[in-house]
Amino acid sequence: MDEIAKYNIERWQALVEANALFTRPALNLDPISARERLDPEGRLGKVAGKDVLCLACGGGQQSVAFALLEAKVTVFDLSEAQLRQDREAAAHFGVDIKILQGDIRDLSRFEDAAFDVVYHSYSLGFVPNTRVVFQQVARVLRHGGLYHFMCANPFFMGMREKDWNGEGYTIKHPYVNRAEITYEDQEWVYDRSKSGAPIQPPREFRHTLSDLVSGLVEQGFVIQHISDYSSFNPDSNAEPGTWDHFVSIAPPWLSFWAVYRPDVLPRTAT
Repeated sequence: MDEIAKYNIERWQALVEANALFTRPALNLDPISARERLDPEGRLGKVAGKDVLCLACGGGQQSVAFALLEAKVTVFDLSEAQLRQDREAAAHFGVDIKILQGDIRDLSRFEDAAFDVVYHSYSLGFVPNTRVVFQQVARVLRHGGLYHFMCANPFFMGMREKDWNGEGYTIKHPYVNRAEITYEDQEWVYDRSKSGAPIQPPREFRHTLSDLVSGLVEQGFVIQHISDYSSFNPDSNAEPGTWDHFVSIAPPWLSFWAVYRPDVLPRTAT
């Protein structure tokens, strides 16, 4: 285990203890709300009976949502604290989920072509090299399998609502691939009054758009769709310097949908 993994394990342990937003098990789902949580744009298709890998999806949210849609679910996450939330959610709904701890950069415990879907939560920026992850995902996906992930919008990475300068939001970091960027968590991530000692800030690595797109293509993925994803009700009429105004100007995330088709785009050496 390297220093990056150790840092993230400690950080997510603290976030779970602080009841951070992405650590709260989703215990009020039904099949309709489960699909809306996973697939608000309607791109997932039917998953009943399919083998689904919920990659870096600890927290008891996506895994149970897929289980409620009758998929055969494996959740794989670095944080044992997050995986405890999946166990709680699975017990709550009475669903069977395979729960495994590990690093997204090493999926060697899975056989080749083991999954129909890899659903990858926000975590790609926590490791420096996207190519390693994309290679691993390509190996465990079946031909025609679907890969979905969300990541930071590289153009605005590290910029936050507090960067309002009176006329716009200031971009402070050079656009450099794999550059490490550290910033404060947004106020909505967790309640500071209940978190005890200050939680270590996110350490993320910028992945340029060319790195993301080329990395997928080189592994035989055909990109179906990319969305600028802001969430949290972007509002251009909100007070400047607030989260709702910020995300209407600079959407902080991207959402990718890709299909593994090495017959169309043969994998290339990297």
